[in-house]
Amino acid sequence: MSEPSMIVVKDLTQYVSLENETLTILQGINLEVKAAETVALIGRSGSGKSTLLGLLAGLDQPTQGDIELLGLSLKTLDEEARARLRAEQIGFIFQSFHLLPSLSALENVMLPAEIRGQPQARAQATALLAEVGLAHRLHHHPAQLSGGEQQRVAIARAFMGRPRLLLADEPTGNLDRQTGERIAELLFRLNREHGTALFIVTHDEQLAARCQRRLHLDGGQLSMNEPVGSQ
Repeated sequence: MSEPSMIVVKDLTQYVSLENETLTILQGINLEVKAAETVALIGRSGSGKSTLLGLLAGLDQPTQGDIELLGLSLKTLDEEARARLRAEQIGFIFQSFHLLPSLSALENVMLPAEIRGQPQARAQATALLAEVGLAHRLHHHPAQLSGGEQQRVAIARAFMGRPRLLLADEPTGNLDRQTGERIAELLFRLNREHGTALFIVTHDEQLAARCQRRLHLDGGQLSMNEPVGSQ
């Protein structure tokens, strides 16, 4: 039996109307990501990568076409239902970490679970921070952590609730090469151990090469969809 699809994109187009013209950002995108699959999306700045990622997360609606996440068509869901789907099934890693400065590492990781009313949030957050090598940093605030440590906190937070799909926006973009390699290793280890599908937007060719497939977005169109290799 084939693996279920985490993402199915059908004939997606996104454009914005300006005063004197219509600007097409994405055009005719078709895409599928299976359970536990690792996929990298690469492309130049301004090619539409962040727009596509936002659409996949249900943060915006496409002009045309449809996106299915975990078998649910996003265009049939209202904003509240899309937010609930994100909270329950999807993890998101931001390039700039997006940690709350007034909260400790433990509190930042616990926050999504506490919002959902999830039991045992503290125990799970503690275990995840230990898993990413930060058991000794539970009560430190973001300003007391290095960039790599902050990204590890963000990854632990993204895995709260054991999401079936993880969307990552330049997860190594703000890190030095050595730290970026450690973060990449952590991402793929968590993918293997938890079976979470990874969809990674990146400029990092070495990170992209570790994914099972690499997609290339150019001028709003997917121009390459090639197997890459094993992790």
